[in-house]
Amino acid sequence: MLTLDKVFNAQTVLKNIIRETNVVRAYGIAPDCQLFLKPENLQITGSFKVRGSAYKIAMLSEEEKKKGVIACSAGNHAQGVALAATKNGIKSLICLPDTAPISKVEATKGFGAEVCLVEGCYDDAYQKALELRDSEGYTFVHPFDDENVIAGQGTIALEILNDLDNIDAIVVPIGGGGLISGIAYTAKQIRPSVKVYGVQVAGAPSMYNSVKDGEIECLSSVSTIADGIAVKQPGENTFRYVSEYVDEIALVTDDEVASAILALIEKQKMIAEGAGATAVAAVMAGKFDLKGKRVVAVVSGGNIDVTSLSRVIDRGLLNSGRSSSLLIELIDKPGQLKEISCIIADCGGNVTGVHYEKGNTESVNGCFLRIEMETRDFEHVNLITKTLRDEGFKLV
Repeated sequence: MLTLDKVFNAQTVLKNIIRETNVVRAYGIAPDCQLFLKPENLQITGSFKVRGSAYKIAMLSEEEKKKGVIACSAGNHAQGVALAATKNGIKSLICLPDTAPISKVEATKGFGAEVCLVEGCYDDAYQKALELRDSEGYTFVHPFDDENVIAGQGTIALEILNDLDNIDAIVVPIGGGGLISGIAYTAKQIRPSVKVYGVQVAGAPSMYNSVKDGEIECLSSVSTIADGIAVKQPGENTFRYVSEYVDEIALVTDDEVASAILALIEKQKMIAEGAGATAVAAVMAGKFDLKGKRVVAVVSGGNIDVTSLSRVIDRGLLNSGRSSSLLIELIDKPGQLKEISCIIADCGGNVTGVHYEKGNTESVNGCFLRIEMETRDFEHVNLITKTLRDEGFKLV
């Protein structure tokens, strides 16, 4: 059984293993509320997952420790198990989906684990881990549906409530539900007035659908940039705790997540992975009634591949109107590019790319000019496009 005493015990056990991440105030991200961030992206291994896995491993018997542990993960849980096992001198084998970012695979090996790549998503890696557990005698460390793992994640709520006296709400990402189960249970035991809100991505709404329909459901597929919470089916324990202690769950899109990652980089100088930014995305997008409230958003992880980060930043710039592309149909004659560039410059835009295209135009002498620009926001884009149209240019 999960108890408050177990969560406090986990805090004591983890004292010399994890980093206590202090809550920080966020400015310029959500103007309608007082937003604070719980930066678990700064945690050892770059994610909150080390809390639950380290506490679970600490509670194993000596016989279980001798046989070693096995786990499955999209990456962050893997690193937590690897680190905790290595610190205890225990062998660890981690099954990861072959879609896991290279950086997470290498980091897991770096913490001392053996890695087994499995074709498919998290759930496929999960089945492989269970097979190896049964055949080799390992102890399976579940990434979310385990009372000790949930208790370990609950220590985050203890730290939040210790840092801030009068918060109104905690917003938490949901994958399998271990993180929000621990936080919601602990927060409600200590301060029942605090609202706990959960966030999933629209491409993997397993807990959202299950809670809405009142029974555990399994998705046929998942698709999202937030790979850390791309889980097809919630656990039995986590479904029960979320149903009882979480006040509301909302969905965010990949575009909203990308915008949140960009905002955290620019406003907070903080790197978050897709899963880690979902709580901030929900606050930014107004998914919950938080106006005038003191709110803590859990930034659950920061292990994002550099290549993926580059793509996400580009997507975030497009979504916020910070970069844009225009396709202009022209008569192919000298001076056109100069005139267009002058108009964009006079409006305060910055041309970053120009591409000349021949194609199907109304005139035999026609062409297309594709202009890439840096802009301030969508109002700025609208100003530039209106000015170009007013000057007689045809925007396609």
